[in-house]
Amino acid sequence: MSKKNADAELVSNRRALHNYEILDTYEAGIILTGTEIKSLRNHGGSLQDAYVLVSDSNDVILKNASIAPYRFGITFGHAERRDRILLLHKREIAKLRSLSEEKGLTLVPLAMYLKKGFVKVKVAVARGKSSYDKRAALKEKEHKKAIDRAIKERLE
Repeated sequence: MSKKNADAELVSNRRALHNYEILDTYEAGIILTGTEIKSLRNHGGSLQDAYVLVSDSNDVILKNASIAPYRFGITFGHAERRDRILLLHKREIAKLRSLSEEKGLTLVPLAMYLKKGFVKVKVAVARGKSSYDKRAALKEKEHKKAIDRAIKERLE
């Protein structure tokens, strides 16, 4: 496998970047079955409505993430939206637990990607944006594009 494909992004949650202000990110492993990995490698997943919970037994669980059934394999496959356990260090779990209990903060999966042959999940500690913040962010993005365009025209 080439270096270019070694850290390939399989699934991303771009909507989360629009709806949330990202405060901190963590990298977590994930427990998957063989058919789920094959399906993810074929880009058969979605983090659209997914979220992360820290359970009472100190398990970090990815909820509502969709991994499509693998269509080329055996007939019994896997459940599409089952809960999946994320793998983190104890101190990271304790930190995520305390942050998720704070008012206004939530844990959101941003992406699933391959790293050295293993699937990793990027988990973000996020605060929800109000509609005013979303409009301001879009306006700022458009303003930056206009400035970049003007600079490019000036240089040519």
